Amino acid sequence: MDKNAAQFLELADRLGTLVRGNLRGVGGQSGLQPVHLQALIYLSSANRYSNTPQALTDYLGLTKGTVSQSLLLLHARGLIERQVDGVDKRMVRLALTEAGRQLLHDSPLLPEWTQAVAHIAPQRSKIALAVLRELLLTLQLSAGKRSFGVCNTCQHNLHEGPRSYRCGLTEEKLSLAETRQICREHLPREKRRR
Repeated sequence: MDKNAAQFLELADRLGTLVRGNLRGVGGQSGLQPVHLQALIYLSSANRYSNTPQALTDYLGLTKGTVSQSLLLLHARGLIERQVDGVDKRMVRLALTEAGRQLLHDSPLLPEWTQAVAHIAPQRSKIALAVLRELLLTLQLSAGKRSFGVCNTCQHNLHEGPRSYRCGLTEEKLSLAETRQICREHLPREKRRR
């Protein structure tokens, strides 16, 4: 492995370890594991195409059994609700309950992270975000994984006019709020040549 790749890997691993440690501390106060908080965080930003147990399984990269057990616990604690899809009765949709939203709102998720990022100059922060997004996307695509990007960065997102959006894949109208959510069907826009 070349030196740059090794340094990126080491930094990503260390950052991940710090984040998981923080989630363990926050979750411990509520009797939750990091995976439970990760599921709640994901569901708080997942759009209507991405709020299923299978999408959550793909996003977290865990087994169906692990995710299923996590969802059972979150449901039993009243943090999520399961709803049968209005069109396809075989499909289950997941949503945070008010208690789930309140838990995320009240929990100091990653305050150290927020403070650390605030110390980075805005221009350097912008460059770092672009590099990390590119690295993540490259790794996801090379592994045949979904990108789970934000809707408004997707090839399928069609901006039809002021505050008017449509998904080119499903042909359904999208609200402005939905265009800011994570989508399982996300396809990154191709980079424009300069």
